[in-house]
Amino acid sequence: MASHRRPRAPSPTPDHLTASYAPTLQPRFPVRPNDHLDADERRANAQPGKLRKHHIGGLNLAPAEWKILVIVVIIASFVRLYKISYPDSVVFDEVHFGNFASKYIKTRYFVDVHPPLAKLLLTLAAFVGGFDGHFDFKEIGTYDENTPYVLMRLLPAIMGVAVVPLTYLTLRGLDCRATTALLGAFLVTFENGLITQSRLILLDSPLIFFTALTAFFWVGFSNEDTQRPFTEEWWTWLALTGLSLGAVVSCKWVGLFTIATVGCRIHAHPRGRGMSDTFADVALGSAVTLRHVNTQGGYLHSHLHTYPGGSKQQQITLYPHIDGNNDWRILNGTFDGATDFDWTTEPISQIRNGQTIRLEHIATQKRLHSHDVRPPGDANDNWIVEIEEGAGRGQTVKTLKTKFRLRHPMTGCYLFSHKVKLPDWAFEQQEVTCNKNAVRENSVWYIETNNHEKLGDDAEKVNYKPPGFLSKFLELQQVMWTTNAGLTDRHAFDSRPSSWPRLRRGINFWVKDHKQIYLIGNPFVWYMSTISVLLYAVFRGFLILREKRGYKDFHNTTLVKYDQLCAFLATGWVLHYFPFFLMSRQLFLHHYFPALYFAILMSCAVFDAVTANLKPRVRLQIAGVVLIFVLWNYMSFSPLTYGTPWTRSKCESSKWLKSWDFACGDFYESVSKLDVDQDPSSYALPFTGSRWDEHGGRPAVVVDAPQVQKPKEDAQTTDSVIIPIEPGHDVFAGDKVDNKPISSDRVAEPLPKEALIHTSDTAGSGPGPDNDVKPEKVPLPKNEGAQSTGKADQQEELRSIEEEAKKKVPAGVQEKIAQAQQSVIEKVVEAKEKLKDHAKAQNEEERVRQELYGNEKKEAE
Repeated sequence: MASHRRPRAPSPTPDHLTASYAPTLQPRFPVRPNDHLDADERRANAQPGKLRKHHIGGLNLAPAEWKILVIVVIIASFVRLYKISYPDSVVFDEVHFGNFASKYIKTRYFVDVHPPLAKLLLTLAAFVGGFDGHFDFKEIGTYDENTPYVLMRLLPAIMGVAVVPLTYLTLRGLDCRATTALLGAFLVTFENGLITQSRLILLDSPLIFFTALTAFFWVGFSNEDTQRPFTEEWWTWLALTGLSLGAVVSCKWVGLFTIATVGCRIHAHPRGRGMSDTFADVALGSAVTLRHVNTQGGYLHSHLHTYPGGSKQQQITLYPHIDGNNDWRILNGTFDGATDFDWTTEPISQIRNGQTIRLEHIATQKRLHSHDVRPPGDANDNWIVEIEEGAGRGQTVKTLKTKFRLRHPMTGCYLFSHKVKLPDWAFEQQEVTCNKNAVRENSVWYIETNNHEKLGDDAEKVNYKPPGFLSKFLELQQVMWTTNAGLTDRHAFDSRPSSWPRLRRGINFWVKDHKQIYLIGNPFVWYMSTISVLLYAVFRGFLILREKRGYKDFHNTTLVKYDQLCAFLATGWVLHYFPFFLMSRQLFLHHYFPALYFAILMSCAVFDAVTANLKPRVRLQIAGVVLIFVLWNYMSFSPLTYGTPWTRSKCESSKWLKSWDFACGDFYESVSKLDVDQDPSSYALPFTGSRWDEHGGRPAVVVDAPQVQKPKEDAQTTDSVIIPIEPGHDVFAGDKVDNKPISSDRVAEPLPKEALIHTSDTAGSGPGPDNDVKPEKVPLPKNEGAQSTGKADQQEELRSIEEEAKKKVPAGVQEKIAQAQQSVIEKVVEAKEKLKDHAKAQNEEERVRQELYGNEKKEAE
């Protein structure tokens, strides 16, 4: 390859490097004064007083990108913090994690199946908000006014916002274009499932944040490892990756999959356990791979492709991946055109400092060659080994340990590589040349693998130092993982992993006031990410088949770049998804979210690859169209994300799949009717809920009687039904009891143990067992506007409503209303009688307790 070359095509120079012989032309261009510098050094030399800037972690962001990123973060903040105080009641698994925070603050011991970091962060937010742990989150219902639930929700919401810039920076670190990175940030911003999960007191938002943080740090470390290993920045990125891995596994055991993702990338690399032990002594006849030290561009490489101009001889490049075309045979070098040493028959002769050798490309049987003019014989194939540092300095070359330079004796040039990629005709691989004034750091090599037929199994072998902590750490966590896997109880909204990529079903989080919070993803983002993963799998399989048939697709550096990028993301997706198939425990859709994050990054990588050859404006337009579809889906399902008003018709039109079981029947046809429904006077009767069974029973919920204000002619009356629900979960829409649909208009909140529902004729009751307040003075819980009224007040209210209804409602409907009212009255009276009996029992219990206390006191006196 020439030191001086035209744009996109090389021209021969006095120091041309080839793998065969051919007449050499004279250079057409004069020698430039700074020709001895590589590309980076030339740019620095062209600007005196300016140092070459190294982009930390491979991030080369323009100032405009930072401004755009700030705008994206502001948008993400609005999306995730919008109405975060609503609903003001315990939602879904806030029952568990809020209760854990309460116990932490009260320093009470408890056992959980997950590590504590995420719960401790939630506890910290509660502590900062002044929470003393008095509210135990045991029941789904309205929050106590002294519980800082908004601040506790704010922590996962902020972490959800932080995932957005991490997505952008990770994609830029993976060498994707700014347009692609911006698209990825918006995909995460408007993913409805991620939004819903980050707005509540749950563990998944911290888990996804630390997963994204680990991916970002690992990408930064990989870039530093490629460019400048073992520098301060290299160690910093490595340490941050380790800390982030510790944080993600300290949130939930799913973090072990993130450790496995990074571990696979380490151990699949030549510097990990993916490389077998290799012989330490390098001798004539050894089959070796030579690796460049400074640029970390890869291995000395050749293939059956020639330069299109100049000598038209076989190309010599630097290739960053393990390949059979990286293998070279070390032969003896002479000046008389013939070798005087047959390594197959002679004793082993180790390579020493100053020795003349030849490098023969094993796959093509061509020798590494450089020349000014064509002399007789093969002297231009000779190279002198000059040991620079490492074990064996001044003596022999050692695999992995010895760094050396290769000097061409005929021209005095050194084998040299720098950060310049060749055009498409060389598959964009890194340039290798021979330079008389080569920068020393860019002309240093070492041998990574070494094999010799005459070296026995007892010969000294070397390898990179294997890491041992990771395997021990994984073994230590096995017992706790087994405990987590033992959670096998079923749930009304659980699902299996096979349905997650298809978004077959969501989770009903909360139903109240004809509003719902239903966990469901953005279908466009979801399906696009799933299709991208499948496309890469098919394309990778196709490339493997082509490679088996002799095609050299993997010699194209651009293709290899996207293959390695997608392989990393596919590894993350596979390791965060497929292990769930091995679990028999209770699983939910939100367990797919870490894998979803990698799938979203995969969709961006596929987008970047597909649009690589398009003009920037066209690429931006395509990204804009994709974003429009994302926004449309986000807006369509936002009522389920935020619990905002929705109409029945819009809900039904948004049910793309029959398996999406959010209850459209719970919504009104018009949002204006919802405003009327919020007025407490519009209800015929208040409703009530039962207490928790003090002996471990399950709670019951009384569902509303039908409304009587402006009923339709075809309105159907629904009887009040008592249904059991799972402890800590709300009533889910769509359930049936006795084959009758249950209205989930509003769900009564279980009463606290200290409270008793009472009416004016229960006065005079004694104190209850849990506190010293008389029942008639215990305030009612705020239960959907329910009022404590006497029997006369109730009958008066019913009569007034009945009179008004008679004027506007047909007689047939009035009769149905009257029947429903009578049924409700009977149930209320029955409940009151039970409460009276309960109050009497409490009084009797208190009387006995006082009597026993008095007897004990007398005995003590």
